[in-house]
Amino acid sequence: MNEERKEYWRWAESRWTNPEISDWQGRTITAGVDIGSTSTQAVILVDGELFAYSNMRTGSDSPESANHAMAWALEGTGMTLDDLQYTIGTGYGRVNVPFADKCITEITCHARGANRIYGPSVRTILDMGGQDCKAIHCDERGRVTSFMMNDKCAAGTGRGMEAIANLLGVDIGEIGDRSFQVEEEPKPVSSMCVVFAKAEVAALMRSGWSKEMVLAAYCRAMAIRVCKLLTRNKMEPDFAITGGIAKNKGVVKRIEEIMGVTALEPQGYDTQIAGALGAAIIAIDMLKKKRARGG
Repeated sequence: MNEERKEYWRWAESRWTNPEISDWQGRTITAGVDIGSTSTQAVILVDGELFAYSNMRTGSDSPESANHAMAWALEGTGMTLDDLQYTIGTGYGRVNVPFADKCITEITCHARGANRIYGPSVRTILDMGGQDCKAIHCDERGRVTSFMMNDKCAAGTGRGMEAIANLLGVDIGEIGDRSFQVEEEPKPVSSMCVVFAKAEVAALMRSGWSKEMVLAAYCRAMAIRVCKLLTRNKMEPDFAITGGIAKNKGVVKRIEEIMGVTALEPQGYDTQIAGALGAAIIAIDMLKKKRARGG
């Protein structure tokens, strides 16, 4: 591939099917679809157990993104859309999931998903999405008790990190590790806007900074911004992170350092499916209510 045309921001899409569930006929099947600004996930549960999921880039059309994500999750399972007994849409494009029975906010769904991924001890959730960050408090059942959101600037989000990856020519999956390959931690970049941050990064490179120093400065700046959000929402243990940036140790470790906490481990789950997983879990309750009404 021509280096000038390489898309350094492009993270790895993925799908998974549970090899331990082969007989799903006649069981309760629910699903969740989370259409975010940069990624879309589809999750399928069988009797409340994770059966399959997909995680892919959001396209320009929300309904098409939902259809593609669900088709990929269903691929090779023998299951079809008609087998889904209740589906919930969430995320920015939640109202555009063509096969959804209901739509619910991503804040509610991320809390329920984090409760499943990290366990009932979770009280504070940091959802670091493509174009916003949310600090969420929840109870032992994953019900939201309070939240705060910062969506004014992409500098503290996944989209901002993608922009820096492309600018520096560093694969986005390598940013976390490379941000620690410095002799000492540099000062964070100061610009709050992605456009100005890119200009500042370019200036630092011209002044002799290495790519690793710039990555460390940008990761620290991102960590500082989201920690301010956590502080305003009165962070409580236990603490967990959802979303794509949760996979970037350069940001996560710096958040832990600044806040004096250790983030919980996701126990094998993909942190990006939290919203869709929560939606599929909530769909179980909705299906029960529908059946109780004779629907």
